[in-house]
Amino acid sequence: MKKTIGVTDLRELITNMEPILNDGEYVFATVSNITSIPREVTICEIKEREGVTVVVSKKDAEKLGLPFDFIASWITLNIHSSLEATGLTAAFSSELSRNEISCNVIAGYYHDHIFVDVKDKDKALSVLWDMTKKGN
Repeated sequence: MKKTIGVTDLRELITNMEPILNDGEYVFATVSNITSIPREVTICEIKEREGVTVVVSKKDAEKLGLPFDFIASWITLNIHSSLEATGLTAAFSSELSRNEISCNVIAGYYHDHIFVDVKDKDKALSVLWDMTKKGN
């Protein structure tokens, strides 16, 4: 099987990360039995000792009766970042933190995904785009 290799150079990652806001609102919920959650509605899931955390749209969470307390906007960094790249998460999370924006990060095979409070989505996008202009 052909191995796909993403970008590892930090400056290139930041300059070309192209943050994109995905439509909708998203929530993190925890369930003890994942079989009650249709796979086609999950953005992602992770097993923890206390249960399985799922990220789903707010609409799907409401339909499924899932409790949640944090409503997020989902930003995708539209660059194929290598899973072996170092520094990207630290760079954008530090910059968001400096601007008093909390972020929850999920790395997929191709892209990094950032979940921020819905009230901070525009500010977060602005901070991330500013980073691309500065290159650091």
